[in-house]
Amino acid sequence: MLAHLYNWTIAKASHRHAQWWLFAIAFVESSFFPIPPHPVLGLMCLADPKRAVRYAAICTIGSVLGGLFGYAIGYFLYESIGLWLLGALGLTEKFPVAVCFLNQYDAEAIIIAGATPIPFKLMTLTAGFTAMDLATFIGASIVGRGMIFMAVGILFRVFGAPIKAFIEKYLGMVTTAFVALVIGGFVVVGLLSGDGDKSADACSGATWESIGLDRK
Repeated sequence: MLAHLYNWTIAKASHRHAQWWLFAIAFVESSFFPIPPHPVLGLMCLADPKRAVRYAAICTIGSVLGGLFGYAIGYFLYESIGLWLLGALGLTEKFPVAVCFLNQYDAEAIIIAGATPIPFKLMTLTAGFTAMDLATFIGASIVGRGMIFMAVGILFRVFGAPIKAFIEKYLGMVTTAFVALVIGGFVVVGLLSGDGDKSADACSGATWESIGLDRK
């Protein structure tokens, strides 16, 4: 099923309404769709590097708005739809850990999820469930999602199609290294305050019971 969804998603990059499809895929991926918009964004930038920044902006806006939809599901419909989505996406066991990290790190957790392979939909739903401050959530989502999507757009705009090989080989490594530095900063701050190790250990071992929830 995922293979069919992936092929269907890729096909939208050459559709005559490709920009709208890019927006739609970025939107739904932030709340429930399993295929990320990155492949479509990359193909569209490759086809027309001069419009790459525009495509990246569309992708960022769609993803942030989709994140708000995921937030709404977590906030208003957690019992009915949220729990079902967690199970359908195979994220049920990761939910308590996400709740713990979001409670511990707030905006930083959203930024990290937005710029790395961590399922962004998991964090948007969790943010709604924990009633995270909405303005903080929106700002962190813009930073996290914009960081990865705009990097692709700017690189294609500046260097054109030849940058494709570099992006495919190194962008993930560069982004991961940047996020590792951010996380390292949080760890240092936590260690200096005396509770960094305790927070990390508590979250890595978080369960439904430890966050005060019953698994349904």
